[in-house]
Amino acid sequence: MAAPNSGDSLAVDVNSNVALFCAIYLSIIGAAVFIVQPGFVQGLVEFYGFNEQQAGYIASAEIWGLALTTVVLAFGGHNYSWQRIFRLSIILFVLGNLASTATDELYAFSVLRFITGLGSGGLVSLTFTIIGLTRLPDRNFGFLIMGVLTYGALGLWAFPAALALIGLKGIIIFFAIFGASGWLCLSHVPDSGEEHLQVEEDAVDLGSTFRVLAILAMFTYFFAQGVIWAYLFLIGLNGGVDEQGVANGLMISQFLGIAGAFVAAMAGRRFGRAWPLAIGVLGGAAGLTALFGEFTAAVYAVTVCVYNFAWNMTHPYLLGAMASFDRHGRVVVYAVAAQMLGLAVGPAFAASLLGDGNYDRVIIAGMLLFALSYVLILIPLIDHHKAIKRVA
Repeated sequence: MAAPNSGDSLAVDVNSNVALFCAIYLSIIGAAVFIVQPGFVQGLVEFYGFNEQQAGYIASAEIWGLALTTVVLAFGGHNYSWQRIFRLSIILFVLGNLASTATDELYAFSVLRFITGLGSGGLVSLTFTIIGLTRLPDRNFGFLIMGVLTYGALGLWAFPAALALIGLKGIIIFFAIFGASGWLCLSHVPDSGEEHLQVEEDAVDLGSTFRVLAILAMFTYFFAQGVIWAYLFLIGLNGGVDEQGVANGLMISQFLGIAGAFVAAMAGRRFGRAWPLAIGVLGGAAGLTALFGEFTAAVYAVTVCVYNFAWNMTHPYLLGAMASFDRHGRVVVYAVAAQMLGLAVGPAFAASLLGDGNYDRVIIAGMLLFALSYVLILIPLIDHHKAIKRVA
């Protein structure tokens, strides 16, 4: 169905507090499973009887669903009624979760998590688009990130107790109920909207080779994130930390993630992009060396806090760099799609490395991918710097 004209979309003021709250609430629903993925993967192993490799494949299937919807809507979502997409997304999210409680067969469960991911992707894609239509997108994206990370912090902290109390099936039913509650927000989000691309002041049209390298950098960075994030809970347990100790570390790390995004927002381009990215990408990767072998709960907590701080400080700089590599915003569109694809591939790739349950190979792979992503982004950053000088 074609999107209605702009007059219909004006019935909702996207800048109102109610519309902003509803967009953020729906976005949190979309990220509800992924943001607590380490605990969810642990639950798959403990309550569904899947091994670590199978749990990784299941996590990857769900993110593939999220990635697919995000990519499709990035290129064609403006042609359809957003209300219908929201409704379909909520239905897929709710039914996918409910149906997941009815089977423990690997293939069927993976398909159902993929369907759930399709619903998540619709919610994430459209809510990000709506936030981008507001008068103060930077501030409002900050609120969105804070909302998602706060949910993640509380969710990861409560996950062990919730598993003990209601099991993973009970938690999945909670996801379904949480998703259904999003229906109440639909009257406060628009049915369509004009696409607004905010081009950076220092944007220049780099050559196609440099733009491809930038997109590959985004894919590689989030490929590394997918490798590490899905197994962080199990890495902690494997290192000798108890479940609540792992949950506490991951919960605290979510608040450090908020701090990382705040630092990026405050610093802006004051220090350029190459140095902040070096600190965020390479510093975050180097910190993972503390997770080899056995370690204490304190070491685990500090490590995942540094990791999450670096991740959420790096992300805004990566997006800012993408926006400066062409004058039409196309690199940003492709980069967001690459980001989701990287997150989708990561858990399955990590699962293939486990073999005898040794997580050292997973950590090493993540560190190498992080380093490669920095090399890939540094090349277009240098060319961009030269192009700015030529223009000046």
